[in-house]
Order: sequence, then C-alpha cells, then structure tokens
Amino acid sequence: MHKRLVIIISTALALLFIPLIAMQYTDDVNWSLFDFVIAGILLIGTGLMCEFAWRKIKKIKYRIAIILAILATLIIIWLELAVGIFGSPFSGN
Repeated sequence: MHKRLVIIISTALALLFIPLIAMQYTDDVNWSLFDFVIAGILLIGTGLMCEFAWRKIKKIKYRIAIILAILATLIIIWLELAVGIFGSPFSGN
C-alpha cells in the first residue's frame, strides 16, 4: 500500500509540473496557486479512489467499470473547470 501511495502522489506531482514548466515558456498557460491546489486535490483524490476500488472490488468487470467511471468523472470536472462545458458558476464564466 505504501508503495502505491508514493506512486499516486509522484504521478500527480509529475502531471502538475507540466503546466508549471509551460508557464515559464508561454503566456497561454496562466495558473494560479489555487489552480495547482485544486488540480492536485483532483489528481490525488482520483488516484486514491481508483486504488480503493482496485483493492476492495473483487469482480474484474465491476472493478474496471468503477475505475472508468471515476476517471470519466475526473475528466468531466477538469473540463468544466478549464473551459466551462456546462456553464456552471465553477467554470469562471
């Protein structure tokens, strides 16, 4: 479990370095500290939920379905926060 937790956190941090590095080279990427915190919470939370589903759900079909649903939820939330596909107040519009 400890090794998987380190992998989840390391992967989330590695993904967060992408916009951090991009901000150094272009003005098109403009993240605030709040953006990094929210993205970190989303990535680590998703990783932990997938890990929980992986350990607790024994049937492989259900395990795959639940993990795909968790990842789809992450993508929908990420898209809403980034570009406001649903036009909610959280999208910044």
